[in-house]
Amino acid sequence: MLSNAVEALYIFDQHNESILEHVYRSRPASARAILPLYLAHPTPRPSLIYLPNVNPPTVLFSVLHNNLLFLSPVSTETEPLFVLEFLHRVIDVLEEFIGDPLLATKIEGSYDVVAQLLSEMCDAGSVCNTEPNALRDDVDVSGFLGKLLGGVGLPGSSPALLPSGGLKQQLSLNPTSNGPAIPWRRANVRHTSNELYVDIVESLLVTLAPSGRPLAAFANGSIAFTSKISGVPDLLLTLSASGGKLGMEKAIELPVFHPCVRLARWKERPGELSFVPPDGRFMLAGYEVNLMPSNLDLKTWSNTNLQLPVSIEVSKSLGLTGADFEVRLILSSIFPGASTLAPASRPNLGTRGSGRSTPIFGSSASGPSLSDVVVTIPIPQAVRNITDLRASRGEAYFTPADNVVEWRVPTKDAASAGNATLRCTIVGPLTDDDDDRSDGFAFDVANGEYDDKEETYQSSALDAPKKSAANEQNQSRDQRKVQQNAPLMPSSASVSFNIKGWLASGIKVDGLVLDTRKSRGLGEGVKPYKGVKYLTVSRKGVETRC
Repeated sequence: MLSNAVEALYIFDQHNESILEHVYRSRPASARAILPLYLAHPTPRPSLIYLPNVNPPTVLFSVLHNNLLFLSPVSTETEPLFVLEFLHRVIDVLEEFIGDPLLATKIEGSYDVVAQLLSEMCDAGSVCNTEPNALRDDVDVSGFLGKLLGGVGLPGSSPALLPSGGLKQQLSLNPTSNGPAIPWRRANVRHTSNELYVDIVESLLVTLAPSGRPLAAFANGSIAFTSKISGVPDLLLTLSASGGKLGMEKAIELPVFHPCVRLARWKERPGELSFVPPDGRFMLAGYEVNLMPSNLDLKTWSNTNLQLPVSIEVSKSLGLTGADFEVRLILSSIFPGASTLAPASRPNLGTRGSGRSTPIFGSSASGPSLSDVVVTIPIPQAVRNITDLRASRGEAYFTPADNVVEWRVPTKDAASAGNATLRCTIVGPLTDDDDDRSDGFAFDVANGEYDDKEETYQSSALDAPKKSAANEQNQSRDQRKVQQNAPLMPSSASVSFNIKGWLASGIKVDGLVLDTRKSRGLGEGVKPYKGVKYLTVSRKGVETRC
């Protein structure tokens, strides 16, 4: 039977020095005994390692974040995802309370707050409270941070920082508990400016065959929501895709939601997210979109069907000796569906109280914008150098330490559609053929002088057979060079970029509605400002094989 219990949490810095040890239950192996066993495992180390030599036998869960190592040993049978999710929640909560990025010095300097957080999140091994909004009611953040959180309209750090009557109001909303009625939201949230923002970010993962045909194409999306509104608002976010309801069901695969989302509403009407949001910024949902159709015809499908604004092609073994390769960057000004999407800036979605009206998007003359275009070409280890880098746009350079050619195209150059090319010449390892000079002179080792192999003015017709033999020898040498340079050619190339105001999946926000009938504590005449932003990113995500 699964116990689903957390026994201990150990945190190590970038030098593998222990900075925190927190034991919840039983007598787990110490941090000093666990760390060498973890480091003894060859890299890359998985998130779950079985240690049979520990008494009792232990399963070690690990998460690496910002050069900090989080370890949790478990000696009983436990659901693996349960412990890993707890470690990720610990990281999120620590970043929320002591600041992002999470550093060892911050943990050591705020140990009183960290100890309170770890005790509230898990009691005797049972995970009980991992929501930052609820933890602020139970954790005392003293000093300047506590005054800041309690004085600028943000949730306070403890009941002592609540406004007059705040604690009484909180208990009245949930008389059976000292916590808030909604676990992920405080009951006394107050903001001077009411704002709601939706940020949808999609990350591309596209692999193209040498012919240009896609082998796989996915977009991993995340919907980040920022709620800065007083009281307890009830919201409805409506998403849409081409094809209506059926298209929405097919577009979003493997969705994951924040606990605040009402799943029954989503199952009944795909695309509608009904929820009471936590205060501040949080991850509302995540999803995956398969950009390739299910009834794929590989003979007729090509990279043009994907309609990506950025793609690359690689030609190799060019030149007389096959020492050149060329990368072509294809930039398009066509963004499918961009005319129906909101602009890159945050437009006002309008204010609706009934929950039945369609929001109004702000108009803008600016469309989707492409930026941060970087082409990365891995180079084989045997290549000694890359010479004569010729880029029609931007700048390219070779890094011998990483064996990578990087080609950066400035935003102003990437804004104009068309093709850009980069041509490079490789220098391979030294061979016997390198002793021969390409200018017609050869070094005579016996005489210690250069011998002119080119035709002289006094040569006669009798030398024609010799010249023919020399040409054949040169052709044979060039063919041999081409064969030698073939393994030195790059086998792939990838491109990174950002596109503001456009989503590869075609998903868009149709409405964001505040239902005043279901909401509480909003105040009279509250009309929050609403905005939406779209962003598509590729971090070496569009890759072509060659």
